[in-house]
Amino acid sequence: MKTKQLGNSDLFITPVGFGAWAIGGSGWEFAWGAQDDNASIAAIHRALELGVNWIDTAAVYGTGHSEEVVARALTSWRGRRPYVFTKCGLRWDQQGQTHRILTRASVQRECEESLRRLETDWIDVYQLHAPDPVVPLVASIETLCNMQSEGKIRFVALSNVTVEHIERARKLVPIVSVQNRYSFADREWDHVVDYCERNGIAFIPWFPLGAGTVAGKALERIAKARGVKPNQVALAWLLKRSPTMLPIPGTSSIAHLEENVQAASLQLSEKEYLELTGITELAS
Repeated sequence: MKTKQLGNSDLFITPVGFGAWAIGGSGWEFAWGAQDDNASIAAIHRALELGVNWIDTAAVYGTGHSEEVVARALTSWRGRRPYVFTKCGLRWDQQGQTHRILTRASVQRECEESLRRLETDWIDVYQLHAPDPVVPLVASIETLCNMQSEGKIRFVALSNVTVEHIERARKLVPIVSVQNRYSFADREWDHVVDYCERNGIAFIPWFPLGAGTVAGKALERIAKARGVKPNQVALAWLLKRSPTMLPIPGTSSIAHLEENVQAASLQLSEKEYLELTGITELAS
C-alpha cells in the first residue's frame, strides 16, 4: 500500500490502519466478551505482513489489555515495527459506564501506564480520548506538551472533539490527527473532516463501517454489482471522501482483515460515490 503523511508529522502511514479496540476485550471487565489473544496477535501479524504500518489502541480498551496484546504481538514480530497510537482520558466505573478524566495527574499517570503496557520508551501518537467536561482542555494539552518535551510521546492528537476544541489545542501544540465517529451513513462530523482537510490534519474515523438499514442495503447492492464485500465499499467511500481520511476498522478475523486492507485499492465510480453520499442515516 502507498503511504500518506500523517498531518504535519514526519510519519508516513498506510491509508488503512489496524484498529485494536476489540482485541483482548473492549470494555469494563471485557464487557464485549473476552477475545482469543492468540487470534488477535495472529491478526496483527497478518496486518503487518500485508503492509499496514500503524495500530490504533487506547488505555480504556479492555482496561489496558488491548495495549498488552499489542505489545505481545510486536515483541514476537520480526519485521519493521509499526507506529503505535493510543489514547488517555476514559475510565470504566464499577457499573460499566465510562467517565472522562483528564487532570494533569491522570494524564501523566495514564501515559506512564501505557508506556509500561506497550513495553516502549515512547508513544508515536498520543490522543486525548475525549475532552473532560470539568478540566480545562488547556491543562490537559499542556500536560501532553510536557510529556512530549520529555520524549515520552512524539505527536499529539485528539479524539471526539469539535472544531473549537481543535483550534484551542492548536494554539499550544501541532495536532496531527483527529479521531471522531464517522461513516458514509453517519456524517455528523462532516464539518470537522473539512476543517482537518483545510488545515493539514489527518482524520481517523472510528466506527467506519457503521450503517443503518437503508445504508446497509445500498452497500450490499453496490458490493454485489462490483463483486466485493459491503465493508469494502464503506471503506472505499471514506477514502474517496477526503485525502485526509485514515480508517481503522477493527477485527481479530484474518479474513475480515484482508478484506479491509484490499479496500484501500477499491475505486468507487463517481455515480457510486454520490449515491452513497446521498444517504444520511444514523449508523446503528
